[in-house]
Amino acid sequence: MKFIPSLLSALVLSTGVAMAADEAKPKAKADPAEAFKKLDKDADGSISLEEFKAGQKDPAKAEEMFKKKDANNDGKLSMEEFSARGKKK
Repeated sequence: MKFIPSLLSALVLSTGVAMAADEAKPKAKADPAEAFKKLDKDADGSISLEEFKAGQKDPAKAEEMFKKKDANNDGKLSMEEFSARGKKK
């Protein structure tokens, strides 16, 4: 019955390898539209500074990011501003 410990070892090893492979996979990026919907608490089609800062660990950094993204300086982020990769011009 020596093969049972060997079989068990092989099973444990293969499971560990599979788990490590899963952990090594890059995580899918969040869909910007879904993230926008979650932040737009009042569902008015824009994100206010208060909505953007809600739940953030560093409100000062969140405010800085918000200001960089608010291209038209209206105090709200549209979906286009929110999902834009670059900074405002």
